[in-house]
Amino acid sequence: MGVFDNLMLGLDQGLSEFFAQWNAYSTALVTLLVLVISYRLVTHKEPDVHPLLLARQAQSSPVRQEGESPVYRAHGVPHGMALNSGLNIKDTGASKWSWGRDGDLRDIWRRAVAGTPEEAGKPSGTKGRLLTAHGPKIEAHSLDDITRQINLLGRYLHDQGGIRVAIYLPNSIELLATLFACCFYPNLIPILIPFGVKEDELVSMLRRSAADTVVTAPGAFPFNVVVESYPALRQLVWVADEGNRHMDWNEVPQGMGGSVNVATWQDIVQEAPVAAGTELPPAAGQQEAQDIIIFWQGKPGSVDEMVRFSQNNLVSAVAAQLAAVPAAQRLGPSDLFLPADSLTNVYTLALTLTALYSNASLALTSVAGKSADLILATQGVAPTVVVASPETLLNVHQESSRKLSSVPAKLSHWLRTRSLVENGVMPTSSATSGYHPAVGTSPKKLRLVYTAERARAGSPALSSQVLSDLRVCLGARVVYALTAAEVAGAVAQTGYYDYRLQPETGSYSHFGAPVTSTEVILRDTPDLKSTDEQYQGEIVVRGPSVVGNEAALGVNGKILEDNTLAYV
Repeated sequence: MGVFDNLMLGLDQGLSEFFAQWNAYSTALVTLLVLVISYRLVTHKEPDVHPLLLARQAQSSPVRQEGESPVYRAHGVPHGMALNSGLNIKDTGASKWSWGRDGDLRDIWRRAVAGTPEEAGKPSGTKGRLLTAHGPKIEAHSLDDITRQINLLGRYLHDQGGIRVAIYLPNSIELLATLFACCFYPNLIPILIPFGVKEDELVSMLRRSAADTVVTAPGAFPFNVVVESYPALRQLVWVADEGNRHMDWNEVPQGMGGSVNVATWQDIVQEAPVAAGTELPPAAGQQEAQDIIIFWQGKPGSVDEMVRFSQNNLVSAVAAQLAAVPAAQRLGPSDLFLPADSLTNVYTLALTLTALYSNASLALTSVAGKSADLILATQGVAPTVVVASPETLLNVHQESSRKLSSVPAKLSHWLRTRSLVENGVMPTSSATSGYHPAVGTSPKKLRLVYTAERARAGSPALSSQVLSDLRVCLGARVVYALTAAEVAGAVAQTGYYDYRLQPETGSYSHFGAPVTSTEVILRDTPDLKSTDEQYQGEIVVRGPSVVGNEAALGVNGKILEDNTLAYV
């Protein structure tokens, strides 16, 4: 008998013995094995981003100066290239091969009005919507009507001799319209004052900024106190809501001496001819845009810092935010952006301008601020992108954590966290599961949440565990940034696909890599020294989005093994 015959005989005997021992337990075990393998094959997903891209998130300079760490930059702007300074605006007739202008806020509004630019395979001229949420009631605004208001208000303020225009309003269309009006008309410097500050703080901010004009809302602005304490005020524009427009807001109270010229927003707009102000001033030959003054609110009890940002600082911050999101996930007309934090926060303002430039729809609500209720702020709308303060997100986290009491809830949370952290896959939204907050009228549409640590401002800490829990309970990616008074937008922010848990960072999560408009170095302090093994020291940031091109933040940081920035 040949070798082959012996082999076949042995195989036949083995199979006979195997099946002779087969029973119901064998069937159950094989069935279970097939089900497990089939489940793994069907449910397997590739990570949202390759792990190696998270291992080195920033690029360090090849050499470092004594007493400093290397200079760290985003991979999109390697050393030897200029940092991202603007929007690359190309005027009509310019060669498509030429480099465009950096632009300013006027170009952002022009893009919002014109719609999306022409791109291969995509229609041009698609515009976003402007909405105001009054609880469940939604008010839609025409972009052309807002353009008319921008022109009429800007012309009025300019003709009245206004120069420094303080804007003291909650998040609203009127706040944005006043900001753009000051940009389109010469010599008008907008001053953004945080809404709801104490009377003495408000007077101090008006005095420090030398404001001569105030645009504000009745009932929120202490007219008598301000006029008595700050006689330099010359103009006042009331923005009355629909329920108060029947009242005469032009009357100056007795004893004021008529020193303040009072007008209402509605009169300025309604008394002008219908055809007036429908066209924006031409871009050709326009004067250089004025700076924007913003007050940085520090820790309670400290004096708020007044910062003067140039238009270049702001458009550089907008350009960095445009570059920070992967191309397939960038904001567009299908998105609805809602700022649940105050627009007087420069990070929130930069993101809102980014949404306008991207032709995303914009929803504004007066329920916005450091401790806004996210559920209440999103009532009546279905946002896809939200910017919120750490205080607001901590409230969401605490509320959702309290509901994780049942075994099914804990199991679902564990499975989704495992998918997020170990597999690198963002789980689909489960905000309708009963123990997760229902953000907006359609929670499953929410895909991205921005939040930021405010250096030297006493912001509550968000750990990597809290950020992970927020991603799970909101069903959305969460971007965590480091911001500072002297920097428009962000110093650094976490990557779009970075879902990792890093307990070694402590109570504060890391802040990712610098954005494309900044570069970061760590400068030695008496207690912290950089060595070849460990880079740590005071955080210093440079770039076109930084006031004066360089600023020391007054807080200490370190560079982690993955080249991300974190507090010491």
